[in-house]
Amino acid sequence: MGFILAIIIIFPLIALIITYFICKKMKISNVKSVGFAADVATFLLFFSVPLAVNSIWDISIVLPLIMIAVFIAIAFTYMDWRTKKEIEVMQLLKKIWRVYFILLSAIYFFLWVAGLVLNIMEFVSV
Repeated sequence: MGFILAIIIIFPLIALIITYFICKKMKISNVKSVGFAADVATFLLFFSVPLAVNSIWDISIVLPLIMIAVFIAIAFTYMDWRTKKEIEVMQLLKKIWRVYFILLSAIYFFLWVAGLVLNIMEFVSV
């Protein structure tokens, strides 16, 4: 079970790299390759981040993560509505999804560092 959990936690990073290189092989522009790879990784990060938090600290953040995602979507929709006459849904969704990518990637990086530090501290203290 631990091996499967480790693969799921590591997979967003691997998927980001593999997707980027597949897109580059298909002669897709660099900007679109990075964007598509980020989109794939964002989807996987929504599963990986709660699993990583649960495996490190044994707490569930699924509900708070969903609530934050909904709040971000509402905030961006409201800002778009206030600044534009007509909301372009695809642009709005793309913007929201990229914010999710940045937020979840930062949390993912923090979890990697925290997990590494906690394992080193556990190894040293034994």
